[in-house]
Amino acid sequence: MVDQSKRNLFELYQQNAEEADRQIFGRVSYPDRRGFLKGAGLTAMAAALGGFIPFHRFMPAGLIPAAIADGTIELDIAGKDGLRVLNDRPINAETPAHLLDADITPINRHFVRNNGVPPKEVNVDEWTLTISGEVETPMTFTIAELKEQFEVVELALQIECGGNGRAGFNPPAKGNQWSTGAIGNSMWKGVRLKDVLEKAGVKSTAVYTGNLGADTHLSGDASKAPMSRGVPIAKALDPHNIIAFQQNGEDIHPMNGAPLRLVTPGWPGSCSQKWLTGIVLSPEKWTGTKMAPPSYSVPAFPVQPGAVVEDKDFVTFESMPVKSLITSPQTGETLSPGQKSLRLRGHAWAGDSTVTKVELSNDFGNSWVEAPLAPLMNPFSWATWEGEVSFPTHGYYEIWARATDDQGKVQPFSVAWNPKGYLNNAMHRIAVMVPQA
Repeated sequence: MVDQSKRNLFELYQQNAEEADRQIFGRVSYPDRRGFLKGAGLTAMAAALGGFIPFHRFMPAGLIPAAIADGTIELDIAGKDGLRVLNDRPINAETPAHLLDADITPINRHFVRNNGVPPKEVNVDEWTLTISGEVETPMTFTIAELKEQFEVVELALQIECGGNGRAGFNPPAKGNQWSTGAIGNSMWKGVRLKDVLEKAGVKSTAVYTGNLGADTHLSGDASKAPMSRGVPIAKALDPHNIIAFQQNGEDIHPMNGAPLRLVTPGWPGSCSQKWLTGIVLSPEKWTGTKMAPPSYSVPAFPVQPGAVVEDKDFVTFESMPVKSLITSPQTGETLSPGQKSLRLRGHAWAGDSTVTKVELSNDFGNSWVEAPLAPLMNPFSWATWEGEVSFPTHGYYEIWARATDDQGKVQPFSVAWNPKGYLNNAMHRIAVMVPQA
């Protein structure tokens, strides 16, 4: 179970961050929102973290140190390894950051996000995909026919849940409390969605796609429709959208949509329908389950944290924001005696945009060093970065990472609150201890 003391710590900070600072660490805040630790407060925090904090004067007020800001439980799913459970009905599980270090996310490390009940019986040979709606010729394909009639492609594509990072919102937003691990970047093999739609003949009246899957409503009520989302036609016709039948050269994991799924990279994972059975081209915005506000929607204007927002004031979000993740070392790393620098590695991605820069800080954002990016494997893959930071003395450090995209957008320290806890792209941070030589 989740450590009760950790949960209580988060609740205290969620209620009043500055009061929590004062009660726990004796920290007070200045108008610029930087924290100030002194005397017994500094001693208390240093003791909790296991060592002196060299850059404590730069630590933001209300910041729960990364070394104690973790609390989830392990989940045993066949074919998965090391994932942490957020919900068991439906099954939703994320991957700890350090288990996402590989450039290509292994099947056993890819996160699981279900909205309904997956199909219990799957016959690959009899599985079909139907294209209907605003098309010249409605068509139905078996998986074998898809392979025979269209060019088969394989791309490294990232899929991220729209609620990734929800646990970081204050006050809490309802839903699975994802931290950072609802993201994966696997090799997906299949056929281009664009090619299949064009073979059926996309009418000029087609505005939106509607995706249909074989999962059923969580309630078990057959009259209730499971999640069915879609995207505007312009996005659907991007050549990087894949109707996939393989992941990393193997069958797709059952919890990740076997035997057929959409991969619509750069947009929330809910647009990448699993257990895909049909695509409808609609003459208007699709009205399937989870298309209406507040699902996958954010307020059209800034709102006060905790505010009640009317459905009419929401807008559906599309491209995911710029983001980065530190995957090596694992948070809580203790350096060897005498070691004064540390090599770090991670990934960055930016929805429909492209990451152009990743930077690292070890002094709570007071200064930054750039971490070089490796070339992209293909568009919509995440970018791998590696960098190094040095430490002036022993003690407790936090390494922060931030990415910048080709639109000039930079990861923030914190993001604007929204009722559903979507699109949290706050900088990732890990804790590091540097011992005395």
